[in-house]
Amino acid sequence: MSPERAENRIHRDEYASALEQAAAISLAYLSRIDERPVGARATAAELAARLESLPLPEDGIPGSEALAQWFALAEPGITASSGPRFFGFVNGGSTPAAIAGDWLASAIDQNAGLWLASPAATHTERGVMRWLTELFHLPETWTGTLTSGATMANMVGLAAGRQWVGERLGFDAARDGLSGNPRITVISTGEIHASAKKVLATLGLGRGSVITLPSPDAAMRPADLRELLATLDVPVLVVANAGEVNAGTFDPLDDIADACASHGPGAWLHVDAAFGLFAALVPSHRHLVAGIERADSVASDGHKWLNVPYDCGFAFVRDADALRHAFALDAAYLTVGSDAPPDPLTMVPEMSRRFRALSVWCALRAAGRSGYQATVDQCITNAASFAHWVEDHPRLALLAPAPLNIVCFRLAGGGLSDEAADALTREVVRAIQADGRAFVTGTTWRGRAGVRAAFDNWMTTPEDVRILCEAVGDAVDSVLSGAIR
Repeated sequence: MSPERAENRIHRDEYASALEQAAAISLAYLSRIDERPVGARATAAELAARLESLPLPEDGIPGSEALAQWFALAEPGITASSGPRFFGFVNGGSTPAAIAGDWLASAIDQNAGLWLASPAATHTERGVMRWLTELFHLPETWTGTLTSGATMANMVGLAAGRQWVGERLGFDAARDGLSGNPRITVISTGEIHASAKKVLATLGLGRGSVITLPSPDAAMRPADLRELLATLDVPVLVVANAGEVNAGTFDPLDDIADACASHGPGAWLHVDAAFGLFAALVPSHRHLVAGIERADSVASDGHKWLNVPYDCGFAFVRDADALRHAFALDAAYLTVGSDAPPDPLTMVPEMSRRFRALSVWCALRAAGRSGYQATVDQCITNAASFAHWVEDHPRLALLAPAPLNIVCFRLAGGGLSDEAADALTREVVRAIQADGRAFVTGTTWRGRAGVRAAFDNWMTTPEDVRILCEAVGDAVDSVLSGAIR
């Protein structure tokens, strides 16, 4: 065997041993994900000692050994966030097809930013975005792109909106910048998501510059929007929610779209629909997103209810020119033939991009429309079941209605003051997380401490909901008995 052929054989063997080790560790982990404690079992100090203080190795080891070594060190800090009883942060899981697609995307290592770098990645993404517009009943003429999550999807939609508003004010925001040009007015409510505020800061519009409309029922009131717009003689950006993050409340999008359409100088309507967009899949809840097809841009998440691996999101924009002007670039070395479609990097902040579309393609192809409809329907049923249990519990109360898949609740009753109930509610959250049977997160809603349980994992069954109820009930009993003592 020639030296060249021998070297190639060595490389093939290295790939094989490393990937086989990855498969073995992954399969062992996934096969018992419903048995392991859901939260991490190590403290920050313990994980720092394990993972931060190691010296840089002088000599290397085989990739398979490196993988096994990392897993042994990090395993106590791994949360079962893709498992059936992780109800925190509106995290989804990952379907088998999605994981396999993600593995293959890493193996073939395509740069999905430039058509010439990977025509396969470009056309797969274009096909995926068409599938998603069909799945969500959105206009097929819209332009869509995959992102790293809903934050960057908000970035895509609001950057296009900034461009559109700027042009109506007489300047090119991407080319000229904002300094010295008319201020761009942004309107939302106090329920605007933190990621949208982060995007507004990044785009130079300012997280503190939002004109905040009242939302006594956690939703924008179209009459308030109309009243405000009547006082403004400039085009504006309006940010609405399809699924507020704490309680899942929906803004009345159709009426908001009417108000925006009636504003003479123009209004760009952006909808943050990180998980709420999936209400469009089931007829019983499609009314919650009625009018979303009239928006100018929509942001959503893939690693939530689409159940694909981190990180993945997607954005839809009505005006393709505004989008591409926002992210236009000019570099001779990136020029391709005129027969190629627009490069994906002209629709997102990044130039180099992971081939996320492969995971999404595999997930959608494997499940189909009916599979995702069934998943969303089951998650809504699980949330409703848990919400009913909360309502029936003598020491718990819903903080808000549960219209879709988020249940927000707190400790109540027993003559507790609001302040005492706040403190005990926070203890309940810590007790549930420490228990390990389920995972929830805490929040503050309308000034009061609350607990959030989000249902968007394809694996979660009624039995998992029953275990969640047991874990919450036991935590409440434990915390209250400690408070009495």
